Amino acid sequence: MDQGPAPDVFDPRLYAEGVPYERYRLLRDHRPVAWQSEPEVLGWPAGPGFWAVTRHADVVRVLRDHRTYSSHLGATQIRDPDPADLPFLRRTMLNQDPPGHGTLRRTVARAFTPARVDAFADRVRGRARTLLRAARDGAEDGAADVVRTVTDEYALLNLTDLLGVPAADRGLLLEWTVRIIGYQDPEDAPPPLTGPDGKPLNPRSPALLGEMFAYARELAARKRARPGDDVMTTLALAGLQDAELEMFFFLLTVAGNDTVRSAAPGGLLALALDPDAYAGLADGRAPSDRAVEELLRVHPPVLSFRRTAAADTELAGQRIRAGDKVVVFHASANHDERVFADPGRLDLGRAPNPHVSFGDGPHVCLGAHFARLQLRVLYEEWVAAMPVPELAGPPRRLVSNFINGITRLPLRVSGPAG
Repeated sequence: MDQGPAPDVFDPRLYAEGVPYERYRLLRDHRPVAWQSEPEVLGWPAGPGFWAVTRHADVVRVLRDHRTYSSHLGATQIRDPDPADLPFLRRTMLNQDPPGHGTLRRTVARAFTPARVDAFADRVRGRARTLLRAARDGAEDGAADVVRTVTDEYALLNLTDLLGVPAADRGLLLEWTVRIIGYQDPEDAPPPLTGPDGKPLNPRSPALLGEMFAYARELAARKRARPGDDVMTTLALAGLQDAELEMFFFLLTVAGNDTVRSAAPGGLLALALDPDAYAGLADGRAPSDRAVEELLRVHPPVLSFRRTAAADTELAGQRIRAGDKVVVFHASANHDERVFADPGRLDLGRAPNPHVSFGDGPHVCLGAHFARLQLRVLYEEWVAAMPVPELAGPPRRLVSNFINGITRLPLRVSGPAG
């Protein structure tokens, strides 16, 4: 039976209106591995198309099977990079396969130990209290955009503390993150720089990352001269080549910042939309660690990741050819009724909760422990000091099929703690 074209889940403009959960459901039920076209959108050129993978079991299979579904062959973004940029992109462990990926991952894992992360807990809590108090005290008409007043700063400053970036340089990291992550959004990102042919340059191309890389080399030199107890000191003393150090800094700056920068307002929005669930968090019926997992399930910071088929294969009955792009959709997997009972319900006590918001397999998020710590502390401090979260205006979502971003979130911040 001809099922006709599959629902579109590629167009980044869809996500500005909300994650297309109904389209995901249709794909899971009828086309779990569905062909998607890649038309020209927002000035970015058309691509050859890809397979959208939407069921939880299939997403996990793709993420775990690096031999069949490669991160190295075509990198990990839906859009094809310029072939000239591909060798450069393959320097980062995000775009590598085992065993080389594992060698690099072990290097950065030594810098990102749970003990080092946990040592920042008191500083993270103090920062949450300070930012929430400032948002509350400075609110006009009792409301504030918590993205601009709380969560952007919270994510950025926590990360720069862990990395060991001096306070005077922290704005640079936010500027780079906005350009690289928000490039699909004409409002959130600066106008794209263009090449000689007038086409926009990929913000991850070497031509646009020179400033960040130069800064990484300079910071590493400072850390070698004056070591500290931070991630960049560990990396600077690890004997890495400049290219490896630069790509680690790129990955930690962008991924490390934007994971919490996206998840924190998404979690607060989910709580604002479900006062009963928030009440369970506030009165202790929902443990904060479980609440963090459920809020990550309903608002994963990353919407999709790409792999490339290394050989002809089959997934959920669909033949896939070597070289085809295969894109997993985390937000769809997190709402798969085959795994999660009543997935549309916010259940802050949900257990077990095998969401894939931090990925799975060899590329599972290295900074997940730090992200969980920051999110748990932020929600605990909100409960302790802030009123019941309530929308004070419409939120604005990022135009992106990659990052599940909230760029504005007006919430009521004045009133007794609830």
